[in-house]
Amino acid sequence: MSTGDQRRGSSAQTPDLDWSQVRETVLMLELAVGQIDAAMKEGNSSVEVLTDSFTSMAGYMRMMGDALDRLPDSPSTAELKATLIDQAAEVTGRVHRSIIAFQFYDKLSQRLAHVSHSLEALGCLVTDQRKIYSPFEWVGLQEKIRAKYSTREEVDMFNAVMQGMPVKEALENYKAEMKDKGDDVELF
Repeated sequence: MSTGDQRRGSSAQTPDLDWSQVRETVLMLELAVGQIDAAMKEGNSSVEVLTDSFTSMAGYMRMMGDALDRLPDSPSTAELKATLIDQAAEVTGRVHRSIIAFQFYDKLSQRLAHVSHSLEALGCLVTDQRKIYSPFEWVGLQEKIRAKYSTREEVDMFNAVMQGMPVKEALENYKAEMKDKGDDVELF
């Protein structure tokens, strides 16, 4: 998001004739994008390690369960064998639920990436004097943002805001739809 001029930092503390609220806004947008990107990179590397670990654990648990099933039944070990099989099944179930939770994290990361790209596109629009006052450019930005949404509920939320619904209300409606749909992830 280059503003096209050489000065990059904030001059709000010591404004001069060259001070610009647009430049200040873009600086804050760039900072927000940077924070989102840094958080996503940190989170992604940790989640990749965890996902790989849990996937491996699921494989080992499956092999342990299979090995336990193959053990011969004898009166002295039958109770222990049954207990171990039950425990292995419980751990396998927990591992699978953890893997599903990581998939929800992946959805969150995708959404944050979309927010980051949208903020960057907004910053580019407001710093371009040829585009900032053009309704056509703003509609183009809105279409670009709408196209990033991957679910009908997200598109409906975006459309509601574009048609005048307050953002807070649109988000509440969105969360209610997702909860009704069975998506237990806290999105906002």
